[in-house]
Amino acid sequence: MKLALKLRRRSRTLSERSESKRLGAKQHKNSGRGTHKGDASWEGFTVDFKEVGKSFTLNKDVWAKATTDAIRNNDNPAIVVVLGDEGIKTRLAVIELSLLEMILDLLPPDSV
Repeated sequence: MKLALKLRRRSRTLSERSESKRLGAKQHKNSGRGTHKGDASWEGFTVDFKEVGKSFTLNKDVWAKATTDAIRNNDNPAIVVVLGDEGIKTRLAVIELSLLEMILDLLPPDSV
């Protein structure tokens, strides 16, 4: 039982590392159990990676943890969901709507 848990943690850590590298994010040591909370930091966001096969449940508790971690890091919260076991993966980012609106306001009018 302990070996299976250890192997799952190791594969999750490797996955977080590869997803952080893909984004160009700075990975936090020990997946946020140290002084920097969350899995990684990227462009003013504290990122929490969720790699799942077919589905991911987003609820208030999951978002509250991502938000709390981001506040502790003086960042904005983001959850990156990676859907798919093998082959093609779908990557989604969950951020606050008000932040998305601010980002869109900064873009030139014809670019959206």
